Amino acid sequence: MDKPLKLNYKRTFIIGFAFFGILMLWQIYNTYCPPFLTELLESQFPNPNFTELDYQYIVGIIMACDNIFAMFMLPLFGHLSDKTHTKLGKRMPYIIVGTIASAIIFPFIAICFCYNSFVGLIISMGVTLIAMQMYRNPAVSLMPDLTPKPLRATANGIINFVGYIGAIIAGGIALFLPFQKMNPNEGANPYLSLIPFIIGSALLLISGIILFLTVKENKVLEEMKDDLRRGEELAEVEEKVDDDKPMGKANKIAFILLIASVFLWFMSFNSVETFWTNFGIYHLETTSYSLGPTLLAIASLVAFLPSGWLANKIGRKWTIVIGIILLVLCFTGGSISSFFDAGYGYDQATGEAGSAMPIYYYIIFIVGGIGWAMINCCSYPMVVELCSKDKIGRFTGIYYAASMLAQSITPILVGGILTITNGWVALFPYAAAFMLLALVTFIFVKDMHKAKKSEVKKEEIKPFE
Repeated sequence: MDKPLKLNYKRTFIIGFAFFGILMLWQIYNTYCPPFLTELLESQFPNPNFTELDYQYIVGIIMACDNIFAMFMLPLFGHLSDKTHTKLGKRMPYIIVGTIASAIIFPFIAICFCYNSFVGLIISMGVTLIAMQMYRNPAVSLMPDLTPKPLRATANGIINFVGYIGAIIAGGIALFLPFQKMNPNEGANPYLSLIPFIIGSALLLISGIILFLTVKENKVLEEMKDDLRRGEELAEVEEKVDDDKPMGKANKIAFILLIASVFLWFMSFNSVETFWTNFGIYHLETTSYSLGPTLLAIASLVAFLPSGWLANKIGRKWTIVIGIILLVLCFTGGSISSFFDAGYGYDQATGEAGSAMPIYYYIIFIVGGIGWAMINCCSYPMVVELCSKDKIGRFTGIYYAASMLAQSITPILVGGILTITNGWVALFPYAAAFMLLALVTFIFVKDMHKAKKSEVKKEEIKPFE
């Protein structure tokens, strides 16, 4: 009799260090780059016919262009790593090179801002993202490579748990070191912006070293080969996955619906993620804007492990549906509140932005973080459930290409809408609308949890022992 499938928590946790570095750098990037761009555009390209929102449209285009490179590079490096065979493994060479390159290049974003170089800022942002995409796909693919299919939702919860620790660290740094404008007459010191980028690079290197020294990819694959084979047999799919045959019609429909849903919920979520800092600075006029994403990261961190447990109980599909509904409610609440809170943090005594922020945004970010954790815990495992072990990198690339396509389109689209509507009140309705569309497409994904659960003996899968 085969032994029960059990998740190796220690190894899964350490694999999560790769995601730790990715999310930490991404959070720092999204927190500081939009105001960096806004400040340099307004100072170096003044236009009396431009409003502040006109500049936001340009910021959205620039933020989107970086993601276009990633959209093509993620599938490329996923496919390349699938075909790579070295003494270090398939994924580890890309993780090592990408980590080192990202850590070296990342601080140059802040350096270029400090030296007032708009061209340098654009180049350093682009090169950093290219370096990050070099290892992002292989780093994420490492988890399903080494985890049987029935355990991947639980494993992905742990991976995201570790990753969001990085996001929380980045949010904490931004809270204590908020964006500094270039104007020295206001007591600003833009060189303080270097500190978050240097800390991010240092922690990225440390996390990469821990992963490399601890997880021996080829050795673990050999140890796990029997469990991985059994995992294929217990996969929650309508049709058996076979490398020697084309994807079946039922699996193809499920895959298309999944990728469409991924695209739509990233269209929604990334709109707030990209423009929240500027929303806080220019609409709320508060210096406490970074607390929102930090609370979201903390709420997600707390929710990831319970989300994995819930997915094992009610299935991945319905866990995601609950998460989407929570985000629809949050963004709808933000839509209503944004009509009444312009200039909320403005300090009349100093004539500058204050630290006050409406309490309902804290609630929105906390509940939204729980919903986002439920989606992210289960969506990626559902995608790679539909492929064999030899195509994990390729399917991971398609998953991230869909998310990156959304993150390329949505900043431009939001920037244009903000310009047309001449106000920030359109941001949250936009996010709510696309999240609702994601619910519409995802609801048609067939739930295989109950069907497969009836075929599997209870003692065969014990992810929580």
